[in-house]
Amino acid sequence: MKFPNKNNCKLAEFIGILLGDGSISIKQYRIQITLNKNEINYALYISKIILQLFDLKPRIKFRKNENALDVLVFSKQLTEFLIYEIGLFPAPKWNRAVLPKNYIDKPDLNKYVLRGYFDTDGCVVATNNNGVIYPRLEMKICPSPMKKSLIEILKRRKFKFGEYTIENNRTRVQMNGKPQLQKWMKEIGIKNPNHLEKINKNSEAWI
Repeated sequence: MKFPNKNNCKLAEFIGILLGDGSISIKQYRIQITLNKNEINYALYISKIILQLFDLKPRIKFRKNENALDVLVFSKQLTEFLIYEIGLFPAPKWNRAVLPKNYIDKPDLNKYVLRGYFDTDGCVVATNNNGVIYPRLEMKICPSPMKKSLIEILKRRKFKFGEYTIENNRTRVQMNGKPQLQKWMKEIGIKNPNHLEKINKNSEAWI
């Protein structure tokens, strides 16, 4: 195993992924990212990031009788690195998840945190407004210190968005319209092929 520099942009993206659909188990020394089973191409992308960053090859496991898959790494060294060196919290994330300050304050890192988080816990929605299809970007965030951090990054990067309280006291962050999508694609980017497919279907009107 190897350890990347803490200012590595791919590490920042991986942190965003973990804060989105990931979990860290200190008892089992397990890193787990759970995705929809039709996100296999994105799972392979995550696996490549892990291999590049840590020289560890993850296992992709499809859940029986569930519409889900897991990207899994079992490593005491990686688990301890993420918790004790980076500053992430082990599961559960509810009311506990934290984004370390270093990844909030540096624009060349916080963009990758946003990318990783959106690719896992965000979605692209096509909304019909009087026959005209507009894009909407959404992210759902559980109650936790990381909610304030992610919203702070969006404000610093001058995105226009709304915040709405939804079920279980979660927050839905919503960015409406073509200008916000275009700003996101230019400044942040998207790597999840499922999100990109939705955008490409409307690329002439949206991009």
